Amino acid sequence: MGKVVTFGEIMLRLAPQGFLRFSQANNFDVVYGGGESNVAVSLANYGVDVDFVTRLPKNDIGECAMMEMRKRGVNVNKTVWGGDRLGIYFLETGAVSRGSKVVYDRAHSAIAEIKLGMIDWDTVFEGVEWFHWTGITPAISQGAADVCLEAVKVASSKGVTISTDLNYRAKLWKYCDDSHREKIMTEITSYCDIILGNEEDAEKHFGIHPEGLDVHKHGHDLKAEAFLSVCKQMMEKFPRAKKVITTLRGSISASHNTWAGVLYDGSKMYETRQYQITDIVDRVGGGDSFMGGLIYGLLKYPKDDQNALDFAVAASCLKHTIKGDANLVTFAEVEKLMGGDASGRVAR
Repeated sequence: MGKVVTFGEIMLRLAPQGFLRFSQANNFDVVYGGGESNVAVSLANYGVDVDFVTRLPKNDIGECAMMEMRKRGVNVNKTVWGGDRLGIYFLETGAVSRGSKVVYDRAHSAIAEIKLGMIDWDTVFEGVEWFHWTGITPAISQGAADVCLEAVKVASSKGVTISTDLNYRAKLWKYCDDSHREKIMTEITSYCDIILGNEEDAEKHFGIHPEGLDVHKHGHDLKAEAFLSVCKQMMEKFPRAKKVITTLRGSISASHNTWAGVLYDGSKMYETRQYQITDIVDRVGGGDSFMGGLIYGLLKYPKDDQNALDFAVAASCLKHTIKGDANLVTFAEVEKLMGGDASGRVAR
């Protein structure tokens, strides 16, 4: 199995314990995570050789973030040092009818101030088979967007498979207007072979929406067929794409979601079973765990899209039982759930 590189920001996550509100908290639990770093951790758990590339401040907090990745088996020797601070986000975990809240504090972070030429992409992509980025990275700053475009251009020139999770984040896109944002995302995404995004990502970034469906009115009864039009429109807009994938999250409450996935290869649509995820422990990183499982599945089962998609959904389903950003499950645990064993019985 080939080597994978992911590129993006790793942050310090500060969260009140349990389901406390910010105003009730006297202390915060500390976790390190971010879209692309979470994908890297998933892949490392499955035994994939993976590099996470980022820019970190040369201080104790930056070192702690690097140590966290090393602890999870992720290579970080391509890290660029510089800047004054690590980005932070605060998480208030919701329950039942109260949704979770995120407050960002990542302005002027090390990676927000990254510039063209700071990363030697030719060296980074030596012997690499797959490169992954998310829509969060270009949302951070113009510099981060420029470097992300720089990366996909070099990766493309070397024949590296490129994937993205479009990950629209309204709270991050502050430095440009909607038309400029669409231009940035369209140019970078045009280099991608594999595109993951839900209906909101497609609509907000590219004005693409499912035909004849109001997602908000069908929040917990999503049908895979409704998103076929989105997949087809995405492939028309991005002819390089070989596969377009969407996750189907039905939100019954903050504590109970349904979860499934769809993959379209240009001629056939693949669909997974729908999981009922009740008593969610932590849904942050759910999409990242899906992406990590998908990349692994497509590398391991290159001619079996159904199996790859099933693996991704099962892996992500398990992530919802784990506190923190990253998915800390093994290949064997995912296979067990894929096989229908959701009993949660003690392994002795």
